[in-house]
Amino acid sequence: MWIKAVVSTQSTGAFEMSGNYYFVIVGHHDNPIYEQEHCSRDGQSKKDDYRDLCQFVAHASLDMIGEHMWTTNSMYLKIVDKFNDWNVSAFVTAGKQRFIILHDIKNEDSIRQFFQEVYELYIKTAMNPFYEPNTPIQSQAFHQKVKFLCRRYLI
Repeated sequence: MWIKAVVSTQSTGAFEMSGNYYFVIVGHHDNPIYEQEHCSRDGQSKKDDYRDLCQFVAHASLDMIGEHMWTTNSMYLKIVDKFNDWNVSAFVTAGKQRFIILHDIKNEDSIRQFFQEVYELYIKTAMNPFYEPNTPIQSQAFHQKVKFLCRRYLI
């Protein structure tokens, strides 16, 4: 199970991405940490195909993120990979968790702010004594805050 948050402002085709974002958090052992999805596409099969494609692209970009994270001191890696019309932006935490966004519109300032605020949320969650590091986050409060940040910065 991969981690995702999909926010769509327009949808006219099965995989057309106009103002769409796909957010994923991956643990340092390439394991899923968090999952959130919001997709306005019609039909369960199209939604599943879209989800599978996004998971595939995010997973394929992990190698590029691994290469880029050693070439800079910054946690925000900007655009590290491309797939068709999608750009893949990444943020690597001090604990080697990767935050990945697939997007079709370049908006680096908003993406950077989004990553920084989600990172703050992640740190607060990781500091919870009941949270086991590198396991799926199931906090409803975390889910709602990430959903709000998606609307605030990515749409």
